[in-house]
Amino acid sequence: MVALIKLAGTSLHVMEVLFFRQLAMMLIASPVILRSFPRSLKSKRPGLQILRVFFAFGAMTLGFSAVIHLPLAEATTIAFGKTFFTTILAIFVLGEIVGPRRWGAVIVGFIGVLIVAWPTEGTAFSIYCLMAIGSAALVGVVMVSIRLLSQVDEPITILSYQAIGVGLLMLPGTIWFWQTPTLEELGLLLAIGALAVCGQYINILGLRAGEASAVAPLDYSRLVYTLFLGWWIFGEWPEPRVFIGAAIIVAAAAYTLHRERVVGKTKQTKKAKTIVSD
Repeated sequence: MVALIKLAGTSLHVMEVLFFRQLAMMLIASPVILRSFPRSLKSKRPGLQILRVFFAFGAMTLGFSAVIHLPLAEATTIAFGKTFFTTILAIFVLGEIVGPRRWGAVIVGFIGVLIVAWPTEGTAFSIYCLMAIGSAALVGVVMVSIRLLSQVDEPITILSYQAIGVGLLMLPGTIWFWQTPTLEELGLLLAIGALAVCGQYINILGLRAGEASAVAPLDYSRLVYTLFLGWWIFGEWPEPRVFIGAAIIVAAAAYTLHRERVVGKTKQTKKAKTIVSD
């Protein structure tokens, strides 16, 4: 999908591209939302729901702006930094306890992000690299927000705020930067929307079939696809620093997910023993 977004973004504004993507998501989600509307908008923490919508909007805008202007593999690699931002935020917001090994993985991961984003000699930090890092940070905020909201609100409420809220935030920018798409561009926009929906559906099926911690590492296969598509469609080939940084980020993120899985199983075992002893 990111390759299509990059193609569409060469002639259309990122807001218009993202609006069509969000519109497809809204159309697919609308039957579920409307079935329980307006109850689906009743939240025990409406303020946090609204904040999460703004964070999600910012993450998407910054992230896809980076995809359009950076080499695909570079933008994708930096996006993997979301794992480390999520871990850091979970410590301070959710009060999660992180041991020295996960702290070490987070620090190493951030070093990998800096290696990828580090400017070549004689150049300054790319604004689009900073956008990619900002997007990863905001995704971390969104993930932690969802963890908080899932404790008090129904999934349909979280989905409703996401689908409707982000769509409304994109509407003014879409109107302001509107450019009537050609038939080719319209085809790209429709394909982006369709792939976004398919991606969400496949992700849900994958999570149903296996544990989240086991399925999540498969996300890193995107780096292979984006590397190939960037070379095949756009003639891009990353600098050596991107490969070095990518290896560090993927290794650190995979280890972080592994430790989360181990800690989670340990907590479940202790809880089960406590119940048995009672």
